[in-house]
Amino acid sequence: MPTIIELLAHPERRRPSPPAPRANLARVLLVGVAVWAVALVVSLVLALADAGTWSAVAVCATGLALGAPGILWARRQKD
Repeated sequence: MPTIIELLAHPERRRPSPPAPRANLARVLLVGVAVWAVALVVSLVLALADAGTWSAVAVCATGLALGAPGILWARRQKD
């Protein structure tokens, strides 16, 4: 068994990497955005009831704002 130093110095001696698993990235991102949406509703209700912070609402809104373009990008990248 080669040592880590040998593998770093000579990467061609490594076993080939297995193929990457196929995943529907758009579906994964959609689930993530749905979780951010639920968290946004919960944090908004808590903030309106003075039991939560507005920064939590901002974080959840940012998650939605970043996830939505991610879904569009993932749908365009489908093969």
